Parts: sequence; C-alpha cells; structure tokens
Amino acid sequence: MAKINVLDREVGVVVENDEDYICITDIARYKDAERTDYLIQNWLRNRNTIEFLGIWEQLNNPDFNPIEFDGIRKQAGLNSFILTARQWIGKTNARGIKAKPGRYGGTYAHKDIAFEFASWISVEFKLYLIKEFQRLKDEERKQLGWDIRRNLAKINYRIHTDAIKEILIPKELNPAQINRVYASEADLLNMALFGFTAKEWRDSNPDKKGNIRDYADISQLVCLSNLENLNAHFIGEDIPQPERLAKLNAIAIHQMTLLTQDVTTRLISGRS
Repeated sequence: MAKINVLDREVGVVVENDEDYICITDIARYKDAERTDYLIQNWLRNRNTIEFLGIWEQLNNPDFNPIEFDGIRKQAGLNSFILTARQWIGKTNARGIKAKPGRYGGTYAHKDIAFEFASWISVEFKLYLIKEFQRLKDEERKQLGWDIRRNLAKINYRIHTDAIKEILIPKELNPAQINRVYASEADLLNMALFGFTAKEWRDSNPDKKGNIRDYADISQLVCLSNLENLNAHFIGEDIPQPERLAKLNAIAIHQMTLLTQDVTTRLISGRS
C-alpha cells in the first residue's frame, strides 16, 4: 500500500485489478478524526451520492445488482434511511467501494468515487488530493520506465551470444508433442514458447520456486503476450488445439528469432 501526504494527513492508496482505490476513512479524518465512520455513513445517506454510486457501478460493474439499487434509491433522503459501506457492498455487489479489515483497514473507494467524497468533505482537500495522487502516479511511471530500460539493457547484453540465442529461441515441436492434448490453454502456450508444460518444468526444476514464466526474459514475456492474443483469435475461429499449437509454435520461433537479432536488439536498447 502506498501513502500520499495531503495537507499533513496521510492517505492510503491500494491497487486492485489494476485500479486505484483511495482510503476515504483517511480523507474523513481531515474533517473529524474521531467520527470517520459517521461521516461516511452521512455521505452514503445522501440521495445525490446514491445516484452517483449507482451510475458508476452500472458503467463499471457488470455484476452490479440493479434491483437492490432501486430499493436503496427509493429510501435515500428519508430521515429513517441509514446505509453503511458494508451494507451497500453486500446488497448491490458493488465494486467501487471496499471495506478492509486489519492493520491497514478502513473504507476504500475507487479514485473516481474517492474524489467525489473528498469534494463533500472539503473542496480544498480534494484539489490537494488530486495533485498528490497524480504526483504518485507520475513517480510510478518513471520507476516503471527505469525498470524497463534496465531489463532491456540486460537482455541486450545477454542475447549477443550464440549460446543464449539457442536458449531463447523455441524448439520446433515434433508431431507427437503437437498431437498431445493439454489440460489447459496456459500449458498450450507454455509448450509453444518454452517446450514444457508447467508440471514438466516443475519436475525438471524441483529447486526453483514459482513457475516457468517467473524465469522468462522480458522478450519471452512480450512474445507470450502476443501468443495469448493470437490463441484467443484462433479459438474464436474453432481451430483444433493441435493445429493451434503448431501455428503458435511457429510464430514463437519467428518472433524470438527477430528479438535475438543484433540489429533489432540495438534498436530496442536505443543504441545506434
């Protein structure tokens, strides 16, 4: 979990399924550190809030329960209406708000919703929150760029030797391997690129943790991503598994051969 400092308050940020969630419990502390749950409940009671959350879920959550949402919307605004984050999640199967227990617990909301809540708490706080959140994202992108350049430099050095080329370029599968039925599409891709199923690799490498993909080079991971997309396309065309495997293996050999050519490698690393 990352932390950003907003007007001398720490606000937690977590990533789930490639989406950013911000701790609105931390945001509520800016207004009243002792009654954060009460503030969140008051915000959830608001009819405008319910409308906003419902529209957000309908746009982003295919599992959202519209029937329960309609019932909640009809009650919103009544003096007797009470709604907690856990009730909202449990009744509507909402994804935009999450209640987390434990040391770093609290109520988290997707950044779209968290910014809306921050507006309700304080317009000033919202503006500083957006600024600091953007700064965090900029730093993460810079770090990611540095990691990519570092990894590309490593692969650039490694693939200049014939020995490494022989390791990286996939082997052409024989007819028996191609006609074998594999338990999963993941193993089909493993065979096309690495020449092993996940189990075969584990049996051959009992001292290593993780799986074969954890030890792949960045060029192999790029190739694997391409193979996943192509395999989905081939499945849509009802191409039998053995035929798909033969096609994917040939594509993997071709792509990895290109990636291990000196000219291509120099272009990737930014060298002339």
